[in-house]
Amino acid sequence: MDMNLIPDIVVGRLPRYLQALQRMSEDGHLSTSSQELGDRLGISAAQIRKDLSQFGEFGKQGTGYAIPYLIDQLESILKIKKVWDIALIGAGDLGRAIAHYQGFSNRGFRIALVFDNSREKIGKNIGNFIIQDIADLEKKVREAHIQVAMLTVPASVAQIVAETVVKTGIRAILSYAPTPLNLPDDVHVEYIDPLIQLQHMTYYLG
Repeated sequence: MDMNLIPDIVVGRLPRYLQALQRMSEDGHLSTSSQELGDRLGISAAQIRKDLSQFGEFGKQGTGYAIPYLIDQLESILKIKKVWDIALIGAGDLGRAIAHYQGFSNRGFRIALVFDNSREKIGKNIGNFIIQDIADLEKKVREAHIQVAMLTVPASVAQIVAETVVKTGIRAILSYAPTPLNLPDDVHVEYIDPLIQLQHMTYYLG
């Protein structure tokens, strides 16, 4: 399978499918259908079947999908059977909240290092971590073989911080900074901006 031939919008839906399946499994369900999964997610059954068919045949007509098997296959496709260490850049209020969050480790991710540039914060504890100087970012990230970074820095410094992150060899960045990043094409960036989602929702209010 050539991963470059799979539309990114399809890949973006796979974690939603996986999350729904994991919740169904936790509730004791052993099988499901594309219709049931679609009803939970607000996605058409036809779209789910089309998306999954890009990666193989995971179900049988009339019997649906075996949930444990489909979970296993999606975890393999998304490469989260291993635990990915994350470098967290920015130890402000949001960074501190993320460092304390316990929901990553059972979903294939783990905060491993925390960095900041504030002299008042460097060397202090944040949860189970000691905040490290961002000047040591490249050395520490390379030593730890980290491939994923999470940015919780102000928009005004996000670009320069992202460029510093890319120099470490990291090619996957999740940014909470409310600004687009101009990075090489081989760096995959995802954005989380609550304001954008809020403005989307208020369009539908009276």
